[in-house]
Amino acid sequence: MIYLDNNATTRIAPAVLQAMASVWERGPLNPSSQHAQGRIARSILDQALAQIGRLLGADIEKPGGPQLILTSGGTEANQLAMCGFGDSHRPLVVSAIEHPSILEMAKIWKAEGREVTFLPVDKHGVVSLESLQQTLEHRSGESPLVCLMAANNETGVLQPIFKAAQLCRAAKAHLHVDATQAIGKIPFDFTALEIDSLVFAPHKFHGPAGIGGLLIAPHIPFKAIWRGGAQQLGMRPGTESVPLAVGAASALQLACDSLHQMQAEIQPLRDSFEQQLQNAIPGLVIHGGLAERLATTSCLGFPHIDRQSMLMGLDMNGVCCSSGSACASGSSEPSYVLQAMDVAAETLQGSLRFGLSKFSTPVEINDASDRIINCFNRLRP
Repeated sequence: MIYLDNNATTRIAPAVLQAMASVWERGPLNPSSQHAQGRIARSILDQALAQIGRLLGADIEKPGGPQLILTSGGTEANQLAMCGFGDSHRPLVVSAIEHPSILEMAKIWKAEGREVTFLPVDKHGVVSLESLQQTLEHRSGESPLVCLMAANNETGVLQPIFKAAQLCRAAKAHLHVDATQAIGKIPFDFTALEIDSLVFAPHKFHGPAGIGGLLIAPHIPFKAIWRGGAQQLGMRPGTESVPLAVGAASALQLACDSLHQMQAEIQPLRDSFEQQLQNAIPGLVIHGGLAERLATTSCLGFPHIDRQSMLMGLDMNGVCCSSGSACASGSSEPSYVLQAMDVAAETLQGSLRFGLSKFSTPVEINDASDRIINCFNRLRP
């Protein structure tokens, strides 16, 4: 089996497993308990959270500083952000290519009468800063909530977060960044970017599934949407998982330590993969290929091919990939991201996403290329 669906989830790193196992071996650990074992749990958890904060460029130990809320994953963290920041009637601005955890909520609220603006993207999949600026000017004085992902989960295209943050600060708008696909793959500094909130999910960078995080800048009002416990200052009640937090910190440390090496190794591998396919398949389209994008992502449009047939054929031949966001995988509709990019129908219907990781090898990639080419040749008209 050749696993090329690393945008959906990644193989957990052995060192991360070891770090988590060492915590589990210490016995029951509830950081809310007041006895000695509970104090041990609290100390381990606090160290892990502080480590995550430092690696993301936020000093969460500083009084009055940024706050890190642990969640069950990126989807919950995005939902907490959308529901927890400010007045529910404030204008909402989201890009047309956001993750379903944001986009679907925006559509529901718009149907209920909330003022929602969907920002367009260009043919390369980059959000229009001009549209953002115009929207903010039109909503001057209303402090809108702006949601913009750092890197798209289907194309890997990077979004202009720094410039968007400048526009939002000038307009006194709140900028929420879904960095689920970006953290661990590109350098990221929460404080330097001067954004208001950030979401991450460790299972995207070889950490454990079942944990995510919402990082909030100082002095940002946040309203809890859950009740039932005082954990995390009442912002997200429920017992924190100490092993998962340690696993998240360990995975992020490994990702940051090897970031430049990973990029240097994976991008040539990804480029070779795409070149082999382009040489063998006339008309193959690399979505977002001319934009700055993650070195790990390749979103390809196979001309005049049904994506579901191609996906099933590759699955039967031992290649794991996807036809879009894993959180929208139950849908039979074409990718809304590619539709927003105005991709031609003949390639839209045949588009698949391939995601590499630091565990991908040249032998695997060459083998996968051959299998993909053979599958395409069997299915093409």
